[in-house]
Amino acid sequence: MTPAWANDGRVGELLKALQDAEGTEARRIAGQIRSEWSKSGSAAMDMLLRRGRAALEDEDPGKAVEHLTALTDHAPDFAEGWAARGLAFYQQGEIMLALSDLERALALNPQHFGALQGVGAIMQQLDRPELAWRAYEAVLALYPENTQVRAAMESLETTVRGRDL
Repeated sequence: MTPAWANDGRVGELLKALQDAEGTEARRIAGQIRSEWSKSGSAAMDMLLRRGRAALEDEDPGKAVEHLTALTDHAPDFAEGWAARGLAFYQQGEIMLALSDLERALALNPQHFGALQGVGAIMQQLDRPELAWRAYEAVLALYPENTQVRAAMESLETTVRGRDL
């Protein structure tokens, strides 16, 4: 199954627009990109993604993993399923499973700034600041206005770059 966004120049146009967007406009465009990435091309797979995300919102990562595992089993080429399950594993404290799923999402969609941000957060948690920094730099190359990533990088700056004398 080919995700709907894979054959659509719309994501490319939105990613290009995201480069110059600021503030509210940047967040709006990022949301549109996420929306496009959430279209699997199958109503059943989209339903599994919605159920998984709803379980995450209800703070039930176990139920989310169930729905999202069904999704990744049936649609292994759908990056958003892997990214969402990575978040669910992260919420369960299954850091290495989360990292594996995020890496799979990035193999399928290297521009997935949410998965890159997740990798950065995990690397930061694993006390790998240089790897976290590189992941965060990759996010900002795609989504320059990501304030969460900018804040995370500020917290790492002294560790990664050292202090000016």
